[in-house]
Amino acid sequence: MKPFKRPSADDRDRLTALVLGHPYLASIIARWQELALPDCWLSGSAIAQARWNEAFGFPAAHGIADVDLVFFDASDLSEEAEVAHAARIGRIFADMPVRIDLKNQARVHLWYEGRFGYAIPPYDSAAQAIATFPTTSAAIGVQPGVGGLDIITPFGLADLFAPVVRPNRAQITEAIYEAKLARWKALWPDLQAIDW
Repeated sequence: MKPFKRPSADDRDRLTALVLGHPYLASIIARWQELALPDCWLSGSAIAQARWNEAFGFPAAHGIADVDLVFFDASDLSEEAEVAHAARIGRIFADMPVRIDLKNQARVHLWYEGRFGYAIPPYDSAAQAIATFPTTSAAIGVQPGVGGLDIITPFGLADLFAPVVRPNRAQITEAIYEAKLARWKALWPDLQAIDW
């Protein structure tokens, strides 16, 4: 896996302000200790969609169907454990008007082929999984750290702040990208998108 791009201090500050200024994302960060999950990150499209709403003047919640939390626990790859964690997290955030989508990235390879039609190798960390997310602007992870947010940005933050949607061909197919893009363009019509 190639090394991740290190964001500038200004970009880190912008991302922190975006996350902590968004009602859903800030609420999750504020209750982070309750998650109690290994290698856990707030990630995915909700971060990008929060930026799109900011950029295009939409309400903070516009178009956000769920918020992704990913974690990595290779010690228990059972579906039952993941479901139990998801139920517990659902109770913690029962007051939120959006679904929390929790996935153990250590077990994604066990179900991926059945859902998407092709097999993938096991991940070795949440960071490796985030680096395969469908778009560069959503391949981001944040978690509370010492003195601020710890950030995973495999592709940097330029596409997030532009804002532009660019396919990450590491794992997805063109069909998956096009389906996501069609949904997003319907909700954010001014979104700049890069063709497959």
